Amino acid sequence: LGLVRALHFPRAALPVALALQQLQQLLFSMGALAVILVCFGQYPGPGWLLVVPVLALQALFNTGLSMIVARLAARTPDIAQLTPFVLRTWMYVSGVMWSVDKVVGGGRLPHAVAVALECNPAAVYIDLMRFALIDSFTDSRLPPHIWAVAVGWALLVGVGGFLFFWKAEEEYGRG
Repeated sequence: LGLVRALHFPRAALPVALALQQLQQLLFSMGALAVILVCFGQYPGPGWLLVVPVLALQALFNTGLSMIVARLAARTPDIAQLTPFVLRTWMYVSGVMWSVDKVVGGGRLPHAVAVALECNPAAVYIDLMRFALIDSFTDSRLPPHIWAVAVGWALLVGVGGFLFFWKAEEEYGRG
């Protein structure tokens, strides 16, 4: 805190650096995933090139989200205690353990809930990555709106998160 108070630098560099660090960790995990996929017979193909734009969109989304949480945490330090529970809940409703298509496709859910599950940003990026890397997903068709939703979430949260963080730039580290 003393270093942050003593130096004048763009405070957005802190959440951006954290997001870049997490992206680097994700890239290491993606390398391990590629090895696992090859071991299970999913060999690299042209679809694997889609990983690059998916990761770029997700990185923009994650950076914006980190800026939003950074601003909230600057005012309310206890938000760090709540974040793991929110993220875990978000993971369980994102289709990490189950396929959103299978739940939504049955028609058992109200339309608003189905749309919310399909447009959940984590589910969108997971589906795009599955579509890029796994042949059984490329045999099925992605909903036509999924790329638009992915770009929309990335721009909304990325740009919106930066603006939200930037509006209070002068307050960070002061006190």
